[in-house]
Amino acid sequence: MNTATKSLLAATALTAGLASNITSHAADRIPDTQAVKNVVLVHGAFADGSGWRGVYDELTQRGYRVAIVQNPLTSLEDDVAATKRALDRQDGPTVLVGHSWGGTVITEAGVDPKVTSLVYVSALSPDAGETTAQQYEGFAPATEFVLETTDDGFGYVKPENFKSGFAHDVGETDVVFMRDSQVPINMSAFGTKLKNAAWRSKPSWAVIATEDKAFDQAMLLHMAERIGAKVTKVSASHALFMTQPKVVADTIDQAAQSASQ
Repeated sequence: MNTATKSLLAATALTAGLASNITSHAADRIPDTQAVKNVVLVHGAFADGSGWRGVYDELTQRGYRVAIVQNPLTSLEDDVAATKRALDRQDGPTVLVGHSWGGTVITEAGVDPKVTSLVYVSALSPDAGETTAQQYEGFAPATEFVLETTDDGFGYVKPENFKSGFAHDVGETDVVFMRDSQVPINMSAFGTKLKNAAWRSKPSWAVIATEDKAFDQAMLLHMAERIGAKVTKVSASHALFMTQPKVVADTIDQAAQSASQ
């Protein structure tokens, strides 16, 4: 076999491989006829919206329009208002997704008529008339997830506990940045009673991290069962919204497809 023939065969193989990859990627895209194409992502305490980047990339590559809320974490009312602003910008039916404290936010904000379904990512889900703090009652304390509160009432994850309690499966460089850039939450927000419980009228999904140190596993399962959520478990820390983007995106995709049928 001469050099020219070898080069031609190599080029043909490369072209075939690229075509195969393009076909495979195209097959993952949502159909043009799918009714629910919008997703709003709501982060939790001690983090910001940038942690959703992996989930955002997964979803946008599939053809979803994705908006990311930046919660001020100053009160439940303020975070719900930020989420409603994002929902107001959507052009149609929307899946609303919350991580951790973000679950409380989507539970209150999710009664918006544009919201077709809810996805709780290791997230809280109080009922109307309940506070977020009440969800912890009767469950084992999170001994590795330790908070410290400032004089003005805002809470941080204690720096020396951040990796073990929040993100043990995140790379060292990233976890240090997360620790040092964490956004504090006004601790009084956990004592605010909800006016609405969207999960009572909207179908729900839950992704539960089995190595989550922020919540007792029994607590996560209890909340998911109470709201009738379809549960997916994944081996991950509380930072599963960062470390398991495909699992989270797949669950959001399921919720969107189900609402589109």
